[in-house]
Amino acid sequence: MSAKELGLHIRDLLVLKGIETPFTPRGISPEATRKIIAEHFGQIIQALGLYDGDDSIEETPSRVGKMYAEEIFYGLDYANFPKCTTVQNTMRYDEMVSTKCSIRSVCEHHFVPFIGHAHIAYIPGTKVLGLSKFNRIADFFARRPQIQERLTEQISATLQYILETEDTAIVIKAQHMCVQLRGVKDENSYTTTSKMSGKFRTVQSLREEFLSLTR
Repeated sequence: MSAKELGLHIRDLLVLKGIETPFTPRGISPEATRKIIAEHFGQIIQALGLYDGDDSIEETPSRVGKMYAEEIFYGLDYANFPKCTTVQNTMRYDEMVSTKCSIRSVCEHHFVPFIGHAHIAYIPGTKVLGLSKFNRIADFFARRPQIQERLTEQISATLQYILETEDTAIVIKAQHMCVQLRGVKDENSYTTTSKMSGKFRTVQSLREEFLSLTR
């Protein structure tokens, strides 16, 4: 199965579970998307009263178009889903595997960043997954307008599907610029979300062991 085919299977799973990001598949090319965003952002600059002929600002619309269409929102296109080939757990490893991933996303409410880390753990069944794939999966779902709760659910469901086990756990801790820069303006605020499944939900000692690692 190709990475894109796997991504489409994951998309269908998330839709079935009601945890897919609310978006429609792209009907236009990335180049056209980039151009449309640039045109509209140029209007935003003018509406703000900025002089778009200044040499520091005149290329800003095209920079923003490229950033949205090709960089920070690449996770909207399942053609970009990472290759996630698993291998058989021939060593019969049955203890917890834990990793820490960076999270860099954009809040879908105000389109400003939220940044933090995801602690991910699982207990292998018949399959294991290369460690870098956890980072790539987390980054793929973070690279779209998001809310942290949904992001947590999406990573959890994806890992359970790929690893064919319910024994997964995720904790995401992030700083949201929509809280720090506007509204309440609390620069010390953090948001923590978690998703415990399988043994991580039913076995208290295992849950506590994982949570101790996140601290």
